Amino acid sequence: MITKEEFLNLRQISESFDIPGSFVTAEVITNGNINSTYAVEFKNDGKLAKYILQRVNTYVFKNPEQIMSNIKLVTKHISDKIEKLGGNDFVTTLKFYDNKSGTLNYFDDGQGNFWRICDYIDSLTMNESNDTSVMKALGEAFGDFQNMLSDFDAEKLYETIPDFHNTKKRLKTLFEDAQKDEAGRVASVKKELDFFREYEELAGTLTTMYENGEIPARVTHNDTKLNNVLFDKEGKKPIAIIDLDTVMPGLASSDYGDAVRFACSTAAEDETDLTKISLDMAKFKAFTEGFVGKTAASLSKTEIETLPLGAITITIELASRFLDDYINGDKYFKTRHVKHNLERAVCQITLAKDMIDKKEKMDRFVKSLISK
Repeated sequence: MITKEEFLNLRQISESFDIPGSFVTAEVITNGNINSTYAVEFKNDGKLAKYILQRVNTYVFKNPEQIMSNIKLVTKHISDKIEKLGGNDFVTTLKFYDNKSGTLNYFDDGQGNFWRICDYIDSLTMNESNDTSVMKALGEAFGDFQNMLSDFDAEKLYETIPDFHNTKKRLKTLFEDAQKDEAGRVASVKKELDFFREYEELAGTLTTMYENGEIPARVTHNDTKLNNVLFDKEGKKPIAIIDLDTVMPGLASSDYGDAVRFACSTAAEDETDLTKISLDMAKFKAFTEGFVGKTAASLSKTEIETLPLGAITITIELASRFLDDYINGDKYFKTRHVKHNLERAVCQITLAKDMIDKKEKMDRFVKSLISK
Protein backbone atom coordinates (compact mmCIF):
# COMPACT_ATOMS: atom_id res chain seq x y z
CA MET A 1 0.00 0.00 0.00
CA ILE A 2 1.12 3.53 -0.80
CA THR A 3 0.51 6.16 1.84
CA LYS A 4 -1.05 9.52 0.95
CA GLU A 5 2.32 11.21 1.43
CA GLU A 6 4.04 8.67 -0.85
CA PHE A 7 1.29 9.09 -3.44
CA LEU A 8 1.72 12.85 -3.53
CA ASN A 9 5.50 12.47 -3.80
CA LEU A 10 5.21 9.94 -6.65
CA ARG A 11 2.81 12.29 -8.41
CA GLN A 12 5.24 15.20 -8.09
CA ILE A 13 8.15 13.09 -9.33
CA SER A 14 6.16 11.66 -12.26
CA GLU A 15 4.99 15.10 -13.32
CA SER A 16 8.63 16.24 -13.44
CA PHE A 17 9.04 14.20 -16.64
CA ASP A 18 7.95 15.23 -20.13
CA ILE A 19 4.99 12.85 -20.35
CA PRO A 20 1.77 13.83 -22.13
CA GLY A 21 -1.41 14.00 -20.09
CA SER A 22 -2.15 14.15 -16.38
CA PHE A 23 -1.09 11.85 -13.55
CA VAL A 24 -3.79 9.45 -12.35
CA THR A 25 -2.42 6.77 -10.02
CA ALA A 26 0.57 4.74 -8.85
CA GLU A 27 1.20 1.29 -7.39
CA VAL A 28 4.24 -0.54 -6.05
CA ILE A 29 5.89 -3.26 -8.15
CA THR A 30 7.59 -5.78 -5.89
CA ASN A 31 9.78 -7.45 -8.54
CA GLY A 32 13.49 -6.65 -8.34
CA ASN A 33 15.93 -6.47 -5.47
CA ILE A 34 17.84 -3.26 -6.19
CA ASN A 35 15.72 -0.33 -7.39
CA SER A 36 12.35 0.82 -6.03
CA THR A 37 9.81 0.39 -8.84
CA TYR A 38 6.28 1.71 -9.40
CA ALA A 39 3.65 1.47 -12.12
CA VAL A 40 2.13 4.89 -12.77
CA GLU A 41 -0.69 5.88 -15.07
CA PHE A 42 -1.36 9.09 -17.00
CA LYS A 43 -4.54 10.07 -18.84
CA ASN A 44 -4.14 11.78 -22.19
CA ASP A 45 -7.06 12.60 -24.51
CA GLY A 46 -9.26 10.32 -22.45
CA LYS A 47 -6.90 7.34 -22.76
CA LEU A 48 -4.85 5.76 -19.98
CA ALA A 49 -1.17 4.99 -20.53
CA LYS A 50 1.05 3.09 -18.10
CA TYR A 51 4.71 3.82 -17.31
CA ILE A 52 7.42 2.38 -15.08
CA LEU A 53 8.85 4.80 -12.53
CA GLN A 54 12.02 3.85 -10.67
CA ARG A 55 14.08 5.28 -7.87
CA VAL A 56 17.61 4.15 -8.64
CA ASN A 57 19.57 2.63 -5.78
CA THR A 58 22.56 4.97 -5.67
CA TYR A 59 24.29 2.82 -3.07
CA VAL A 60 24.60 0.07 -5.67
CA PHE A 61 24.91 2.36 -8.70
CA LYS A 62 27.42 5.03 -7.66
CA ASN A 63 27.32 6.93 -10.97
CA PRO A 64 23.67 6.92 -12.09
CA GLU A 65 24.25 9.82 -14.51
CA GLN A 66 26.75 7.67 -16.42
CA ILE A 67 24.34 4.75 -16.46
CA MET A 68 21.55 6.88 -17.88
CA SER A 69 23.92 8.40 -20.45
CA ASN A 70 24.81 4.89 -21.64
CA ILE A 71 21.15 3.88 -21.74
CA LYS A 72 20.15 6.97 -23.70
CA LEU A 73 22.83 6.46 -26.35
CA VAL A 74 22.12 2.75 -26.76
CA THR A 75 18.31 2.93 -26.84
CA LYS A 76 18.38 5.84 -29.30
CA HIS A 77 20.74 3.93 -31.59
CA ILE A 78 18.44 0.90 -31.55
CA SER A 79 15.21 2.88 -32.02
CA ASP A 80 16.74 4.93 -34.86
CA LYS A 81 17.89 1.76 -36.58
CA ILE A 82 14.49 0.07 -36.19
CA GLU A 83 12.84 3.14 -37.73
CA LYS A 84 15.36 3.23 -40.56
CA LEU A 85 14.87 -0.47 -41.28
CA GLY A 86 11.11 -0.07 -41.21
CA GLY A 87 10.78 -2.68 -38.49
CA ASN A 88 12.79 -5.44 -36.87
CA ASP A 89 12.40 -8.63 -34.88
CA PHE A 90 12.22 -6.37 -31.83
CA VAL A 91 8.83 -4.72 -31.65
CA THR A 92 10.31 -1.97 -29.53
CA THR A 93 13.14 -0.93 -27.26
CA LEU A 94 12.87 0.75 -23.88
CA LYS A 95 12.02 4.45 -24.08
CA PHE A 96 13.08 6.62 -21.15
CA TYR A 97 11.60 10.12 -20.90
CA ASP A 98 13.52 13.36 -20.41
CA ASN A 99 12.65 15.59 -17.49
CA LYS A 100 10.87 18.88 -18.14
CA SER A 101 13.85 21.04 -17.25
CA GLY A 102 16.13 19.83 -20.01
CA THR A 103 17.24 16.89 -22.12
CA LEU A 104 18.29 14.54 -19.31
CA ASN A 105 16.50 11.20 -19.08
CA TYR A 106 16.42 11.26 -15.28
CA PHE A 107 15.35 13.53 -12.41
CA ASP A 108 17.34 14.36 -9.27
CA ASP A 109 14.88 15.47 -6.57
CA GLY A 110 17.61 17.25 -4.60
CA GLN A 111 17.21 14.91 -1.64
CA GLY A 112 19.61 12.23 -2.78
CA ASN A 113 16.98 10.41 -4.84
CA PHE A 114 17.56 9.67 -8.52
CA TRP A 115 14.47 8.91 -10.61
CA ARG A 116 13.70 7.71 -14.15
CA ILE A 117 10.60 6.73 -16.07
CA CYS A 118 10.00 4.61 -19.17
CA ASP A 119 7.13 3.13 -21.13
CA TYR A 120 5.39 0.07 -19.70
CA ILE A 121 5.51 -2.87 -22.12
CA ASP A 122 2.70 -5.43 -21.77
CA SER A 123 4.60 -8.71 -21.89
CA LEU A 124 5.67 -11.94 -20.24
CA THR A 125 8.91 -12.67 -18.38
CA MET A 126 10.30 -16.06 -17.44
CA ASN A 127 12.84 -17.05 -14.80
CA GLU A 128 13.55 -20.42 -16.37
CA SER A 129 12.46 -22.64 -19.23
CA ASN A 130 13.18 -26.13 -20.54
CA ASP A 131 11.68 -25.29 -23.93
CA THR A 132 14.40 -25.25 -26.60
CA SER A 133 12.28 -22.93 -28.75
CA VAL A 134 12.43 -20.40 -25.90
CA MET A 135 16.21 -20.92 -25.72
CA LYS A 136 16.53 -20.22 -29.43
CA ALA A 137 14.37 -17.09 -29.09
CA LEU A 138 16.53 -15.99 -26.15
CA GLY A 139 19.64 -16.41 -28.29
CA GLU A 140 18.00 -14.43 -31.08
CA ALA A 141 17.08 -11.64 -28.66
CA PHE A 142 20.59 -11.15 -27.27
CA GLY A 143 22.10 -11.78 -30.70
CA ASP A 144 19.86 -9.13 -32.22
CA PHE A 145 20.79 -6.72 -29.43
CA GLN A 146 24.46 -7.32 -30.26
CA ASN A 147 23.85 -7.04 -33.99
CA MET A 148 21.82 -3.82 -33.74
CA LEU A 149 24.70 -2.22 -31.82
CA SER A 150 27.53 -3.69 -33.90
CA ASP A 151 28.09 -0.34 -35.65
CA PHE A 152 27.94 1.68 -32.42
CA ASP A 153 31.26 2.93 -31.07
CA ALA A 154 31.56 1.31 -27.65
CA GLU A 155 34.12 3.92 -26.63
CA LYS A 156 31.27 6.44 -26.37
CA LEU A 157 29.99 4.55 -23.33
CA TYR A 158 31.12 4.92 -19.75
CA GLU A 159 32.72 1.86 -18.18
CA THR A 160 30.42 2.07 -15.18
CA ILE A 161 31.98 -0.97 -13.49
CA PRO A 162 35.71 -0.96 -14.35
CA ASP A 163 37.19 -4.38 -15.20
CA PHE A 164 33.81 -6.03 -14.68
CA HIS A 165 34.72 -9.01 -16.88
CA ASN A 166 38.51 -8.74 -16.72
CA THR A 167 38.87 -12.39 -15.74
CA LYS A 168 42.64 -12.19 -15.30
CA LYS A 169 42.20 -9.38 -12.78
CA ARG A 170 39.38 -11.22 -11.01
CA LEU A 171 41.60 -14.26 -10.47
CA LYS A 172 44.55 -12.12 -9.41
CA THR A 173 42.32 -10.51 -6.79
CA LEU A 174 41.15 -13.94 -5.60
CA PHE A 175 44.71 -15.17 -5.08
CA GLU A 176 45.70 -11.94 -3.30
CA ASP A 177 42.71 -12.18 -0.96
CA ALA A 178 43.50 -15.84 -0.30
CA GLN A 179 46.98 -14.76 0.79
CA LYS A 180 45.48 -12.25 3.24
CA ASP A 181 42.87 -14.74 4.54
CA GLU A 182 41.14 -12.04 6.57
CA ALA A 183 38.15 -14.24 7.50
CA GLY A 184 40.29 -17.29 8.27
CA ARG A 185 38.53 -19.48 5.73
CA VAL A 186 41.26 -20.33 3.22
CA ALA A 187 42.29 -23.62 4.85
CA SER A 188 38.88 -25.07 3.97
CA VAL A 189 38.94 -24.08 0.27
CA LYS A 190 42.36 -25.25 -0.93
CA LYS A 191 40.81 -27.68 -3.42
CA GLU A 192 38.75 -24.90 -4.95
CA LEU A 193 41.76 -22.58 -5.15
CA ASP A 194 43.71 -25.33 -6.89
CA PHE A 195 41.02 -25.40 -9.59
CA PHE A 196 41.53 -21.71 -10.34
CA ARG A 197 45.29 -22.10 -10.43
CA GLU A 198 44.93 -25.01 -12.87
CA TYR A 199 42.69 -23.05 -15.25
CA GLU A 200 44.03 -19.53 -14.72
CA GLU A 201 45.64 -19.39 -18.15
CA LEU A 202 42.56 -20.74 -19.95
CA ALA A 203 40.27 -18.32 -18.12
CA GLY A 204 42.49 -15.37 -19.05
CA THR A 205 42.69 -16.21 -22.75
CA LEU A 206 39.93 -13.89 -23.94
CA THR A 207 41.23 -10.97 -21.88
CA THR A 208 44.67 -11.53 -23.42
CA MET A 209 43.17 -11.70 -26.91
CA TYR A 210 41.42 -8.37 -26.29
CA GLU A 211 44.64 -6.81 -24.98
CA ASN A 212 46.44 -8.02 -28.12
CA GLY A 213 43.79 -6.57 -30.43
CA GLU A 214 42.54 -9.97 -31.63
CA ILE A 215 38.95 -9.29 -30.54
CA PRO A 216 37.27 -5.88 -30.13
CA ALA A 217 35.30 -4.21 -27.36
CA ARG A 218 31.62 -4.01 -28.20
CA VAL A 219 28.45 -2.80 -26.52
CA THR A 220 27.49 -5.48 -24.02
CA HIS A 221 24.48 -5.92 -21.75
CA ASN A 222 26.38 -7.75 -18.97
CA ASP A 223 23.32 -9.34 -17.36
CA THR A 224 22.01 -11.67 -20.04
CA LYS A 225 19.51 -13.64 -17.99
CA LEU A 226 16.29 -15.08 -19.39
CA ASN A 227 14.20 -12.80 -17.16
CA ASN A 228 15.79 -9.73 -18.74
CA VAL A 229 14.00 -10.41 -22.01
CA LEU A 230 10.36 -9.42 -22.45
CA PHE A 231 8.37 -11.95 -24.48
CA ASP A 232 4.92 -11.75 -26.03
CA LYS A 233 2.10 -13.15 -23.90
CA GLU A 234 2.49 -16.60 -25.50
CA GLY A 235 6.16 -16.67 -24.52
CA LYS A 236 7.32 -17.30 -28.07
CA LYS A 237 8.58 -14.00 -29.49
CA PRO A 238 11.06 -11.68 -27.76
CA ILE A 239 9.89 -8.07 -27.68
CA ALA A 240 12.66 -6.14 -25.95
CA ILE A 241 15.63 -6.45 -23.62
CA ILE A 242 15.37 -4.75 -20.24
CA ASP A 243 17.59 -3.99 -17.22
CA LEU A 244 20.12 -1.88 -19.11
CA ASP A 245 21.93 -0.58 -16.02
CA THR A 246 25.06 -2.59 -16.80
CA VAL A 247 25.31 -1.72 -20.50
CA MET A 248 28.92 -0.71 -21.20
CA PRO A 249 31.93 -1.72 -23.31
CA GLY A 250 32.83 -5.41 -23.14
CA LEU A 251 33.32 -8.61 -25.12
CA ALA A 252 30.51 -10.21 -27.10
CA SER A 253 31.61 -13.58 -25.72
CA SER A 254 30.86 -12.36 -22.18
CA ASP A 255 27.20 -11.68 -22.96
CA TYR A 256 26.90 -14.94 -24.86
CA GLY A 257 28.74 -16.87 -22.15
CA ASP A 258 26.72 -15.55 -19.22
CA ALA A 259 23.46 -16.39 -20.99
CA VAL A 260 24.67 -19.94 -21.61
CA ARG A 261 25.90 -20.25 -18.03
CA PHE A 262 22.55 -19.16 -16.63
CA ALA A 263 19.98 -20.52 -19.07
CA CYS A 264 21.64 -23.73 -20.28
CA SER A 265 22.66 -25.18 -16.93
CA THR A 266 20.69 -28.13 -15.58
CA ALA A 267 20.69 -26.65 -12.07
CA ALA A 268 20.37 -23.42 -10.11
CA GLU A 269 23.62 -21.55 -9.50
CA ASP A 270 23.72 -22.63 -5.84
CA GLU A 271 22.77 -26.30 -6.28
CA THR A 272 24.53 -28.47 -3.67
CA ASP A 273 23.88 -31.87 -5.30
CA LEU A 274 26.79 -31.83 -7.74
CA THR A 275 25.38 -34.77 -9.72
CA LYS A 276 22.58 -32.49 -10.95
CA ILE A 277 24.93 -29.88 -12.42
CA SER A 278 25.87 -29.95 -16.10
CA LEU A 279 25.58 -28.09 -19.38
CA ASP A 280 22.36 -29.03 -21.17
CA MET A 281 23.61 -29.50 -24.74
CA ALA A 282 20.11 -29.30 -26.25
CA LYS A 283 19.57 -25.89 -24.66
CA PHE A 284 23.11 -24.86 -25.59
CA LYS A 285 22.57 -25.73 -29.25
CA ALA A 286 19.21 -23.95 -29.40
CA PHE A 287 20.51 -20.77 -27.76
CA THR A 288 23.69 -20.79 -29.85
CA GLU A 289 21.77 -21.30 -33.09
CA GLY A 290 19.65 -18.27 -32.26
CA PHE A 291 22.57 -16.10 -31.18
CA VAL A 292 24.92 -16.96 -34.06
CA GLY A 293 22.07 -16.68 -36.55
CA LYS A 294 21.72 -13.02 -35.58
CA THR A 295 25.42 -12.16 -35.23
CA ALA A 296 27.19 -14.15 -37.96
CA ALA A 297 27.33 -11.11 -40.25
CA SER A 298 28.45 -8.62 -37.60
CA LEU A 299 30.90 -10.49 -35.35
CA SER A 300 34.31 -11.59 -36.59
CA LYS A 301 35.06 -15.24 -37.27
CA THR A 302 37.40 -15.26 -34.26
CA GLU A 303 34.71 -13.83 -31.99
CA ILE A 304 32.22 -16.48 -33.05
CA GLU A 305 34.67 -19.35 -32.80
CA THR A 306 35.60 -18.34 -29.24
CA LEU A 307 32.00 -18.15 -27.99
CA PRO A 308 32.20 -21.53 -26.19
CA LEU A 309 35.36 -20.32 -24.46
CA GLY A 310 33.31 -17.29 -23.41
CA ALA A 311 30.84 -19.57 -21.61
CA ILE A 312 33.66 -21.38 -19.80
CA THR A 313 35.42 -18.12 -18.96
CA ILE A 314 32.39 -16.38 -17.49
CA THR A 315 31.50 -19.46 -15.43
CA ILE A 316 35.00 -19.66 -13.97
CA GLU A 317 34.93 -15.91 -13.36
CA LEU A 318 31.65 -16.02 -11.43
CA ALA A 319 32.88 -19.00 -9.44
CA SER A 320 35.98 -16.99 -8.50
CA ARG A 321 33.82 -14.05 -7.39
CA PHE A 322 31.70 -16.29 -5.17
CA LEU A 323 34.79 -17.89 -3.64
CA ASP A 324 36.51 -14.53 -3.20
CA ASP A 325 33.47 -13.18 -1.36
CA TYR A 326 33.41 -16.27 0.86
CA ILE A 327 37.12 -15.82 1.66
CA ASN A 328 36.50 -12.15 2.49
CA GLY A 329 33.61 -12.86 4.85
CA ASP A 330 30.59 -12.48 2.52
CA LYS A 331 30.65 -8.73 1.96
CA TYR A 332 29.29 -8.46 -1.61
CA PHE A 333 26.67 -11.10 -2.44
CA LYS A 334 23.59 -11.59 -0.30
CA THR A 335 23.74 -14.97 1.44
CA ARG A 336 21.17 -17.14 3.21
CA HIS A 337 23.66 -18.99 5.41
CA VAL A 338 27.35 -19.03 6.27
CA LYS A 339 28.49 -21.34 3.45
CA HIS A 340 26.17 -20.05 0.74
CA ASN A 341 28.90 -18.33 -1.28
CA LEU A 342 31.10 -21.43 -1.05
CA GLU A 343 28.22 -23.58 -2.30
CA ARG A 344 27.70 -21.18 -5.19
CA ALA A 345 31.40 -21.31 -6.04
CA VAL A 346 31.51 -25.12 -5.98
CA CYS A 347 28.37 -25.28 -8.15
CA GLN A 348 29.89 -22.98 -10.78
CA ILE A 349 33.21 -24.84 -10.66
CA THR A 350 31.32 -28.07 -11.33
CA LEU A 351 29.49 -26.47 -14.27
CA ALA A 352 32.76 -25.06 -15.64
CA LYS A 353 34.40 -28.49 -15.46
CA ASP A 354 31.52 -30.00 -17.44
CA MET A 355 31.82 -27.23 -20.03
CA ILE A 356 35.55 -27.88 -20.32
CA ASP A 357 34.83 -31.58 -20.90
CA LYS A 358 32.30 -30.65 -23.59
CA LYS A 359 34.32 -27.85 -25.18
CA GLU A 360 35.22 -29.83 -28.31
CA LYS A 361 31.55 -30.62 -28.92
CA MET A 362 30.63 -26.99 -28.32
CA ASP A 363 33.34 -25.77 -30.68
CA ARG A 364 32.27 -28.19 -33.42
CA PHE A 365 28.66 -27.08 -33.18
CA VAL A 366 29.55 -23.39 -33.42
CA LYS A 367 31.80 -24.01 -36.41
CA SER A 368 29.05 -26.01 -38.11
CA LEU A 369 26.77 -22.96 -37.90
CA ILE A 370 29.20 -20.64 -39.66
CA SER A 371 30.32 -23.15 -42.28
CA LYS A 372 26.86 -23.49 -43.78
